[in-house]
Amino acid sequence: MELSFEILSLLFLVATLAGFIDAMAGGGGLLTLPALLAAGVPPTQALATNKLQSSFGSFSASWYFVRSGMVSIKEMRLAIACTFIGSAVGAESVQHIDAGILTSLIPILLVAISVYFLLMPKTREQKGQAKLSEAMFAFCVGGGVGFYDGFFGPGTGSIFTVCFVALGHFSLVDATARTKVLNFTSNITALLFFILAGLPVWELGLVMAVGGFIGAQLGARVVVTKGQKWIRPLVIVMSLLMATKLLWQQHQQWLLSIF
Repeated sequence: MELSFEILSLLFLVATLAGFIDAMAGGGGLLTLPALLAAGVPPTQALATNKLQSSFGSFSASWYFVRSGMVSIKEMRLAIACTFIGSAVGAESVQHIDAGILTSLIPILLVAISVYFLLMPKTREQKGQAKLSEAMFAFCVGGGVGFYDGFFGPGTGSIFTVCFVALGHFSLVDATARTKVLNFTSNITALLFFILAGLPVWELGLVMAVGGFIGAQLGARVVVTKGQKWIRPLVIVMSLLMATKLLWQQHQQWLLSIF
């Protein structure tokens, strides 16, 4: 590939904006993946390169939340382990299983997430009574959503967040902080499989990773200072945008199959 300074600069800026949005609401891949494809990166390599840059962004946000004392890695170690295993199984399974059925279900799930955040009452400032035990939450949510991220991916951050709010009864700010830790876990696990397959375009991925890291730091700061005021509307908007994008892709594929 011919990588001009202009292309690298544009992808850096896109990744910075995506990292900022992703730290607060998820869905940064809506910006970075189309940008990579538009730059001429083949689809499989684009997915791998996107995982490379998004891993840096999710690490950046996670690091900020851990440093600020909002997240304890020790308390989340079981959920992290289950997410790692789930993502590893998903990344391996996607090479052997048709993802078509899952693809058709995801827009419905994303719309449901948007409706949930739109209609739910104002979230608690403190953690409430969880509906699942810590072990069950780690196994079901960490393992299940981790599998989904390794297998497919869109909307992972939003799904983690709604699970932390609805099942873990965390405040939206605390849920967002914990989401980034598990999102980084699933990202880095899937990335390892892509690296073993030799798929990432390293020059592009590392340039975008720097932008994503910076953007995620800024987004994480906004979460801490602005909290629910910014997170809730962004989760709703990004979930609806992802659902619309996936539905449009499915519509295009259906038209191509006919003609």
